[in-house]
Amino acid sequence: MMKKQYKTFILVQLVIIIFIIASMVLGIISVVLFCIWYISVPCAILAIIFGIVGMKKGGRGMGIAGLVLGIVALAILAIIYLLAFIGFASLTSAITSLS
Repeated sequence: MMKKQYKTFILVQLVIIIFIIASMVLGIISVVLFCIWYISVPCAILAIIFGIVGMKKGGRGMGIAGLVLGIVALAILAIIYLLAFIGFASLTSAITSLS
C-alpha cells in the first residue's frame, strides 16, 4: 500500500515539474520569437496557462518565470501592433490631407 502512495506522489510531482518547465520554455520561445506572431501568441498563452497551473500545484520559481515571460511577450506584441496601427492611421490621414 505504501509503495502505491509513493508512486502516486512521485507521479504528481513529475506532472508539476513538466508543467512548470513547459511554461518556462514556452515563455522563452514566445519572447525570442515575438516577430513571428503566429508562433509567439500561442506559446505565450500556453506559458501563462501552464505557469498558473504549475504554481497552483506547488511549483514556484520556473512557474513564475514562465508566467512573466508569457505576459511580457503578449505585452510586446500588443505595443508593436498598437504602434503599427497608429502609424498606418496617421500615414493614411497624411496622404488624404495631401490630396
